[in-house]
Amino acid sequence: MRIATWNVNSITSRLQRLLAWLESTGTDVLCLQELKCAAEAFPTEPLRELGYEAAVNAGGRWNGVAILSRVGLEDPVVGLPGGPEYEGVTEPRAVGATCGGVRLWSVYVPNGREVDHPHFAYKLRWFAALRELVVRESGERPFAVLGDYNVAPTDEDVFDPAAFEGATHVTPAERRALAELRDAGLADVVPRPLKYDRPYTYWDYRQLAFPKNRGMRIDLVYGNPAFEATVRDAYVDREERKGKGASDHAPVVVDLDLRHGTA
Repeated sequence: MRIATWNVNSITSRLQRLLAWLESTGTDVLCLQELKCAAEAFPTEPLRELGYEAAVNAGGRWNGVAILSRVGLEDPVVGLPGGPEYEGVTEPRAVGATCGGVRLWSVYVPNGREVDHPHFAYKLRWFAALRELVVRESGERPFAVLGDYNVAPTDEDVFDPAAFEGATHVTPAERRALAELRDAGLADVVPRPLKYDRPYTYWDYRQLAFPKNRGMRIDLVYGNPAFEATVRDAYVDREERKGKGASDHAPVVVDLDLRHGTA
């Protein structure tokens, strides 16, 4: 089974690329982030024509997540259970479903904005709620949390650590939140190095960041031991970051062999 995660930075703007990518890659399950559309505007029909069901958590102009599956979609949960509000609003940042016997969550972790901003404290609270979800749901079956974590796990996951000094995405507090997810029983299942050096997943649109490979690895796949045991390959699809109309994130793809492992 091939699963992937992709921050599409507007599913409306990226729809034709998304449909073409699904067809060309044979992806069975895709976790999406940053839909930037209302629930009623989600492109259910074009995806259904390709054989995909969808679990969607969308609320309008910002945020929004989904899981697309052509191998079944059971027990959907919309929203992060126990997740915090920001300025009185529960933002659409998480959705879960069981697809082909694998329990998956698509997450779009808050950005944090600046270290002394209220959004940063909200980000850490959001991570704490995510950890509680992992503790409750992980269990013995294959389980993974995929998405845009808005944290680079190590200094090797940014093009220049000095460029991020004092900024979010690299702080000890954020990296500690990732460590707490690992302590709860998850592991980063996308190995380093991959088939090239510095397998970033995000490059800013500005200042020729992609051609210069001035990127970050912030789109992650964290799985429990039962999930990790089934992983047979993983890669970042850099080609999908190229060309006119690309998202500023590249898809991260993981191939599973569910006939083996502990599941």
